[in-house]
This record gives sequence, C-alpha cells and structure tokens, in this order.
Amino acid sequence: MSYPQARYFGDAGEPSAVFRAGGTPPDLVTGPGADAHYLATGATTSGEFGLYRWNMGPGTSGPGPHFHRTMSESFFVISGSIRLFDGEAWIETGPGDFLFVPPGGLHGFRNESGHPASMLILFTPGAPREGYFEGLVEMGARTEEPTAEERADFYLRHDNHWV
Repeated sequence: MSYPQARYFGDAGEPSAVFRAGGTPPDLVTGPGADAHYLATGATTSGEFGLYRWNMGPGTSGPGPHFHRTMSESFFVISGSIRLFDGEAWIETGPGDFLFVPPGGLHGFRNESGHPASMLILFTPGAPREGYFEGLVEMGARTEEPTAEERADFYLRHDNHWV
C-alpha cells in the first residue's frame, strides 16, 4: 500500500481546516435523550468521508441487519453498551470497541442496554447521510404511516438494503 496521488499542489499550505467545538448543539434530535452531531459531512469533506456522533437514549433503538452498495461504514463506541452486528452475530460492545464494514458488508447496531450510549459512525466516501437521518426522524413523526412503496423508495435512495 502506498500514499495516494497528491491532491494539493501549493507551496505553503493554506488555512482551510474546519473546527467544531465540543459544546456545539446537536444537528438532529432523534428521540428522547438521543441526538446526532454532524461532525464532518460529505459536503464539508468534498466527498471524502462523513463522520457523525450518534448519541442514543436509554430506549431501544438502532437498525437491524442491512448493507450499503456505495460506501463503507465504521463504528467506534465512545460510551455505554451497543450491540453491533458483524454479518454473522450480534456482539455486545463497550467503550473503545470498533467495527469496520466494507461496501456490501452486512451490519446493524442496537442500544438495548436500557442506558444511554454513544458512538462515532464513519462513512467513506462521504455520502449525504444527513438526508437519511433526517428522513427517518420525519417519517417517525408523521401521523400517517408511510406506505411500503414510500419506505422502499426512501431506503433505495439512501443506499440502505435490508436483509
């Protein structure tokens, strides 16, 4: 493995870093005691990656087994206990545990501990996952249940393939 091709050709570098303070309010409230922080979106990183802090409340939450065709997904547990599916089994994880899932890899995550939990989720390349996260919250808030066709279209548009 070698370094990739150069992409910056200036002589002195440039002030282009993007800072986000730790106390920044969440970008999306996903449920009681649960929220998401868009640390670095695909738009911010020119499509290189998307990094999100996912804070789960004590209630059961998270998707079942699925895969993505266009991107890898990685999980790093910050706090609490999160069950991660590695394509073969559900693994009970804790702070410091990490799971990498290549494109096509079956995976899922759940907080079933009854306590808050937090993790980092990294997508490469940086797909626009914010629309997916926000769409899930919007569908959950609707008074009318989305049709099976609406759900299927939504998941297909956001590269979520359920198994």
